[in-house]
Amino acid sequence: MSAIAGIYNLNQEPISPEQIKNIMDMFLKYPSDSINIFHKENIFLGNHGQWITPESVGEIVPYYDHDRQLCITSDAIIDNRYELFENLNIDIHKRKRITDSQLILLAYCKWEEEVPKHLIGDFAFMIWDERKKKLFGARDFSGSRTLYYYSDLSRVAFSTTIEPLFTLPYIQKDLNEEWLAEFISIPSMVDAVDTNSTVYKYIKQLPPSHSITISNREISLTQYCKIQAEQKLRLKSDFEYEEAFKEVFFRAVNDRLRTHGEVGAQLSGGLDSGTVVSFAAKALEKKNKRLNTYSFIPEMDFKDWTSKYYVADERPFIKETVNFVGNINDHYLDFSGKNFFSEINDFLQITEMPYKFFENSFWLRGLSEYASQKGSKILLNGARGNFSISWGSIEINLNYYGDLFRKLKWIQLYKELDLYCKHFSTGKSNVLPAVIMRGLPITENMSNRNKIIQENQFQRYINSSLAKRTNIFEKLESSFPRNTYRVNPFDSRNRHFENLYFWNKTGTATTKLSLKYSLWDRDPTNDLRVIRFCLSLPNEQYAKGGLDRSLIRRATNGYLPKKVRLNSRIRGIQSADVVHRLTPSWPLFIHELQELSTDERMIELINQEVLKDLVAKIKNDPRPDLIFEDDFKVIIRFLIIYRFINHQKERR
Repeated sequence: MSAIAGIYNLNQEPISPEQIKNIMDMFLKYPSDSINIFHKENIFLGNHGQWITPESVGEIVPYYDHDRQLCITSDAIIDNRYELFENLNIDIHKRKRITDSQLILLAYCKWEEEVPKHLIGDFAFMIWDERKKKLFGARDFSGSRTLYYYSDLSRVAFSTTIEPLFTLPYIQKDLNEEWLAEFISIPSMVDAVDTNSTVYKYIKQLPPSHSITISNREISLTQYCKIQAEQKLRLKSDFEYEEAFKEVFFRAVNDRLRTHGEVGAQLSGGLDSGTVVSFAAKALEKKNKRLNTYSFIPEMDFKDWTSKYYVADERPFIKETVNFVGNINDHYLDFSGKNFFSEINDFLQITEMPYKFFENSFWLRGLSEYASQKGSKILLNGARGNFSISWGSIEINLNYYGDLFRKLKWIQLYKELDLYCKHFSTGKSNVLPAVIMRGLPITENMSNRNKIIQENQFQRYINSSLAKRTNIFEKLESSFPRNTYRVNPFDSRNRHFENLYFWNKTGTATTKLSLKYSLWDRDPTNDLRVIRFCLSLPNEQYAKGGLDRSLIRRATNGYLPKKVRLNSRIRGIQSADVVHRLTPSWPLFIHELQELSTDERMIELINQEVLKDLVAKIKNDPRPDLIFEDDFKVIIRFLIIYRFINHQKERR
């Protein structure tokens, strides 16, 4: 709900009012409902407040508890308020008046540095413990809110965004070539494997699931949360699993509807956002409120070139959900004339660092801006759903059938295959060979050996001198060992939750977009309770009844229309019009790429010859399917780095 900042001079040197003003002034570009500071000699905490929840209206943060001599500044919405009230024995008549910041402080009084283990929600906070002369803070488990900091032997400074830290005269704005090497060399959407680093050499970030303690001139980081597959939940029937899911997910959705403004939601034609919207619309109806949905669609003159298995314009599926669910005001936005190329500079100003998700950057910003104009304070989405509520795939089904084959459960296998073949309109003779292969240990092992991840082709994109200086290939080999990328999808899923570098990018855009538009991005599929529940389910719950992503398809019966709920054949693809939107600017795009390929600063980062070859290949061929090619995506990432470096040069 805020941008937070602070300074703690460990050498007891007083903090000048000028430094405080310079930091807080950097937040003035964001809308605010209140601006407050706490300042005593060598400690300063600041808060640029945005009121999102009913309890936050009128709150004063930083909040100082005179009796306990504790002060907190926070950027937080806490979702498990009821459990905390109960555990802290807070009088029921006082609960509505207690803000989330005060609740965190009360929880700190009980659990001290264990406090983040007891919090569910999106948060970053810092607490000044005056008696112990200690500064303590934490970032939520998935990094939904950012928290950057600088430290040396004499002082610590922190901020929700990066730029305020550079107002301090002792912080240099040097780029971090190790971070850039990782950004260039990692083929996935992961920015860097070092979750403590940023694009700036002297600016760190508190990793997701971590707390920070500054005391006695020592700084320590502690990982307080590790998401691992726990003991499997055992219920009596599929119906009980479905009901248990609906109970935990409804709680996650309902907890995220707390706002004094309107509630919005991103809605595509798929299962994840559709499930979020269906639960939210029903909950809001009980409160006499309507849900506003916002959907991105292609421009009017776009011709869908994709195969019959894809759909670029998801309106037929979206409207099915809207009409079936009810209590929805739906909005469809094509952002005509906008594209990722025209938005790079603006989006870099928002993110403050290079980014990889260029395909949807312009419409993510556009949806937030439009929803904010419509009065929404909360914008729901289902971004983490693929790994939580809608997890599953045909591969998981085949593994499940292979287990039944190996365990000689012929009758059950026959029933499941019958349902599978009916759902996918295929025959058992087409499916059985794959089932038998997975059911026989020898062939399974051979299959696994043949599907180890291939050599990282992204190695050819980086400048060889930079690669050698940063030891990047060895670093990535240890972080992404090839023998961990085997076929077993359950192992892959567990790895997603165990490795924080998959999560660290989460808050970079969402936090800063929320500040720009005073609109919180909230994802019930990313609720820690939901994730732990989904990880606790027996594997077969994701493959039962002949359905891929079985649990969510069964559990949303009555919540989503059949056309959406049971759709396994057509997939929405929101990046299909990337080249179409870029075509009018294609000459400018190519010209800038040619400039980039001869820029001295870029040549120090990238393989110049490889880039020139790639540009030559696409120069006169703006094919729409370029968006599916890694080479094209890498070119765009280079362009974003190039703009970022130019922006830094202009501001010096």
